[in-house]
Amino acid sequence: MNENSRIFDYIDFQLNKFPKTDMFSGKVDGKWRKYSTREVKDTIDKLSAGLLRLGVSGRDMTIENQDKIALISKNRPEWLMLDMACQQIGVAICPIYPTTNPKELEFIFNDATVKHAFLSGQEILDKVLAIRGNVPSLQQVYSLDALPNTLFWETLLADITQEDLEKMEVVKAGIRAEHCATIIYTSGTTGTPKGVMLSHKNIVTNVINSKKSFPFYDDLNGRALSFLPLNHIFERMASLIYISSGISIYYAESLDTIAEDLKEVKPTLFATVPRLLEKTYEKIMAKGAELTGLKKKLFFWSVGLATEYDNIKSQSIWYKIQLAIANKLIFSKWREALGGNIEFIITGGAACQVRLIRIFTAARIPIYEGYGPTENSPVISVNCQTPGGTKFGTVGLVIQGQEVKLEADGEICVKGPSVMMGYYKRPDLTAETIIDGWLHTGDIGIFEDGKYLKITDRKKELFKTSGGKYVAPSPIENKMKESPFVEQMMVVGAEQKFVGALIVPSLANIKEWMQHKGIQFTTAEDAIHNPKVLDLYKELIDSFNHSFNHVEQVKKFELLPNEWTIESGELTPTLKLKRKVIMEKYKAAFDRIYG
Repeated sequence: MNENSRIFDYIDFQLNKFPKTDMFSGKVDGKWRKYSTREVKDTIDKLSAGLLRLGVSGRDMTIENQDKIALISKNRPEWLMLDMACQQIGVAICPIYPTTNPKELEFIFNDATVKHAFLSGQEILDKVLAIRGNVPSLQQVYSLDALPNTLFWETLLADITQEDLEKMEVVKAGIRAEHCATIIYTSGTTGTPKGVMLSHKNIVTNVINSKKSFPFYDDLNGRALSFLPLNHIFERMASLIYISSGISIYYAESLDTIAEDLKEVKPTLFATVPRLLEKTYEKIMAKGAELTGLKKKLFFWSVGLATEYDNIKSQSIWYKIQLAIANKLIFSKWREALGGNIEFIITGGAACQVRLIRIFTAARIPIYEGYGPTENSPVISVNCQTPGGTKFGTVGLVIQGQEVKLEADGEICVKGPSVMMGYYKRPDLTAETIIDGWLHTGDIGIFEDGKYLKITDRKKELFKTSGGKYVAPSPIENKMKESPFVEQMMVVGAEQKFVGALIVPSLANIKEWMQHKGIQFTTAEDAIHNPKVLDLYKELIDSFNHSFNHVEQVKKFELLPNEWTIESGELTPTLKLKRKVIMEKYKAAFDRIYG
């Protein structure tokens, strides 16, 4: 594959190089349904021909005139098949998060003038049908499951003739690497969604450069478990790395079934976001807390050892012996819970707690953190498997083919073949974001040891106190989330005299602590107002405040009874905090801090 390849060329690449019996696998009625490379290719070709027969195509291949198709579905084998089928005929596919609210959905459908929508599940169908009357461009809605009152996607595959396929091959031959392959609407933490236009070349060069830099080796026995939403460019790009490395892709049934899926699939790797790693770690720690006697001592001794793990400084023989014992007795069970075959995990999308990376890596489950926005297709940097390629607490080395510079204020700017074509219909925003070929990411960073990129904050999230001092919330939040009692946290204080915090406690751990202290737990609402619980959090915050300078120290806080979720609107689909929404929703708590 070279940088003039098109995304769908990866299917032929696998078919010619290492055809598989289980290229993709998805759960159907409780059993794994496997698709061979040959079956995937044939389905994609027929689907392309069926779509052409429907009257959609790339027209003259200008972005304005390319037909647009929306895809709203959880991860499943049909997802990438439809993606490739659209691209082969020049249709720009607009993948949308299943959790997108109807108002945003309507905006995206109209902004992109979507002609057809493909979706999975009754809930998403109901949402689309509810807005259908407000979207004049929308002609048909197809479902990836057999649902009542809608067309089943497989009807497009019926009666495809040799002539249909030949017509499709002619269209396919005319698609070039610089053509737009997809428009990804980023919900962002503020404002209306922006459509990021990515070409085949943008994505393919990112795949090639990431694969070379990391490096990913061909592994015909490799299995990846896919559960991060495919409409996010990170998982979609990772899928192309898997396909070009001969790694089979198994799609988790849902986020709730990951534990069972891991045991059944026994994957060698997967990509994730920090929030899911935190949840996994919390579950492991809760199990450890239930142990008694010597077993419990051993468990916490092992975790304590792992927190001291360093991949750069060489550690004493005695430490290595102890860690080997911990790995045999304790961490081997952690690896078993992940299926027993995990070679590594890749994380991105938000900052990961350094402590977690240390502990998991010490437990022989290496976690490699990377970084990059949708606008760069996405990878800018990643911690690599090469000697000296990783430094905990950074987002690693800049991958090949990318140039990075830091502006005077520390803003990270990137130049290279993966920088987006621009924002759809928004030349104004594009001109603000890409200046002389440099993409301005809006992230602030530094280089450690001259080569490891470290993100210190989001430019938009930095705030000034009334004393004129700048505060970066993320490092404070990440440090304090190391406490088992802090589930989620948001630092506040823009234009205020001091820094405050809204904290969602870990209810399971608070319950256990109250029990231990002989305090009765009734409801979450009662617990967060209990004077002894409030004292516990005051002590906790005081202990963490030592890590920060005076201006950054949290002086007052409010405990909140409910966890923030995508469904309740406080988190983006990649599980980042929607700060504006949280501020509006918890104004009363904010006012109590600064009242």
